[in-house]
Amino acid sequence: MDKSLSSLDWSLVQSFLAVAETGSLSAAARQLGTSQPTLGRQIKQIEAQLGAELFYRQARGFALTQTGAALVRPAQAMRDAMQQIALTAAGQRARLEGTVRITASVATSAQHLPRIIARIRKLEPQIAIELVPSDDSRNLLYREADIAVRMYRPTQLDLVTQHLGDIPLGIFAAKTYLAERGMPQSPADLARHDFVGFDSGNEIIDGFRAAGLEVDRDYFKTRCDDNVAYWELVRAGCGIGFAQADVGRSDPLVDQIEIGMPLPTLPVWLTAHEAMRQTPRIRRVWELLEQGLRPLVS
Repeated sequence: MDKSLSSLDWSLVQSFLAVAETGSLSAAARQLGTSQPTLGRQIKQIEAQLGAELFYRQARGFALTQTGAALVRPAQAMRDAMQQIALTAAGQRARLEGTVRITASVATSAQHLPRIIARIRKLEPQIAIELVPSDDSRNLLYREADIAVRMYRPTQLDLVTQHLGDIPLGIFAAKTYLAERGMPQSPADLARHDFVGFDSGNEIIDGFRAAGLEVDRDYFKTRCDDNVAYWELVRAGCGIGFAQADVGRSDPLVDQIEIGMPLPTLPVWLTAHEAMRQTPRIRRVWELLEQGLRPLVS
C-alpha cells in the first residue's frame, strides 16, 4: 500500500466528507467549527495526498468528481467506525474502575481519610485510590489531584465545590499536663498556662485576639506548623492546644477544657475540576467521601 494512503489523516477525511455532504466550504466549516481557509487547505491537502481531484470548484459551491463520489461511501464508513471507537471508549470510562487521586491536609489525611478510603475500597474494589497528604494548595486545574478535601472555600474558576458543613474545634490538654498544672476554669486562667502554637501561622494568635486576649508568637513556648506533629506535642504534655473536637474527645490521653471561650470552626469543602466531576469513578468516590465526612460536620 502507498505509504501516503496508509497514513491518511482522519481529520482530512472528515473535511472531505463535510464538503461532499454540504456542497460548500462555508456550510462545511460551520458544521466542523473551523474556518473556510483552513477547510480549503485541508481539501487541497487530501487531494494532493491521494493524487486525485475530488471536487469541481463551481460558482455555487463544490461538486464531486467521479473519484470524489466513489470515496463518499468509504469515508462515511470511516466516520461510523470512528464514532464506534468513541462510544466504546466512553463505555470503558463509564465503568467504575481506574484510579482516583485525592488530596487533603496532612491532618485530615491521617485522622479521617484512612477509614473512609477503606470503605471506598470495600464498596468499589475496582477503583484504586491515591492519597496525597499536603498542606499546600493543590491546583486541580493542572490535574495534580482529582478530588480535594479543603478546609476553606476554593475560588479558582472551572471547579465544582460543595460545602459539607463545619467541624467544631475544642481546647485540649494532656491528662498528665492537667494533673500537674490544674484544669483552667475561665479564660482568665489561661494566662498561667503553657500553650502549643504555630510557628509561622497566625490562626491561633488571631483566635486569642478575637476572644479579647492579646498575645504574640512568643506567648507560645512550643511551636509547630505541622498539624499532626502539633497534636502529638499536645498529647505529650507540652501545653494546651486546639484540635477538631471529635479528634480530641476520642483521644484517651487528653481531656477537653470547657471555659466558654468562643472558637472558630473549620469549613469542609469537596472540590473537583468541572470537566472531571462527572467521570463515573470520580463521581462515585465523591459520593463516598461526602458520606464519610458528613458525620464530622455540624
